[in-house]
Amino acid sequence: MGDPNGHERADKRALRERLLAERRTRGPKERDRVGSKVRDALMDLPWPAMGGTVACYYSVGGEPDTRGLVHALWKRGAYVLLPILLPDHTLDWASFDGPDSLSPAGHGLVEPTGDRYGPEVLGRADAVICPALAVDRHGVRMGRGAGCYDRALAHKGPHTPAIAVVHDEEFVTKLPSEPHDRPVDGVVTPNGGLHVFDPAATVWPVGGRGRSGSGPGSAGG
Repeated sequence: MGDPNGHERADKRALRERLLAERRTRGPKERDRVGSKVRDALMDLPWPAMGGTVACYYSVGGEPDTRGLVHALWKRGAYVLLPILLPDHTLDWASFDGPDSLSPAGHGLVEPTGDRYGPEVLGRADAVICPALAVDRHGVRMGRGAGCYDRALAHKGPHTPAIAVVHDEEFVTKLPSEPHDRPVDGVVTPNGGLHVFDPAATVWPVGGRGRSGSGPGSAGG
């Protein structure tokens, strides 16, 4: 008996290769322009101004730049968590405490060097901003294929929004999907800003559960 998901996997592989190839053509100026628009789109929302705990990521390569967003959230008073890729492709998390808290980690990645909180810390985040190669109009997210964020998003709270960041043309009508794929609640594109798929399905953060504590490890975080 054939693999019932084999066609979807083949479609995803081909699309993933094309999207990665297109990203490799983007130069530094384009990445900076896109990153500024993404940062402004998210920082213009009310909730980043209210502190809280935000899980984000430090962009690499042709990804829409999120480094400016990470710095802006941190300066605004948010407790920012960044991922640490473990050998089994699980994501651990540690806090961003400024540029000196980061270290190169191979494969172009930059990771925080502080105390690790474990994968389960996403259950105490107020929002999760995650990478994607593409997102469709139903919230289906396509990653790089290792499943890191599908597993990570399983730990977030049921009312915590997951927001993917993609280029404008990577927000598409429909993507092939498999049962293990975790959807996102919203997507940010540089020219389209934030698109929320179902505002009634989650409670968008309006202010920081984590602000009065000392971070994810505190009793109040």
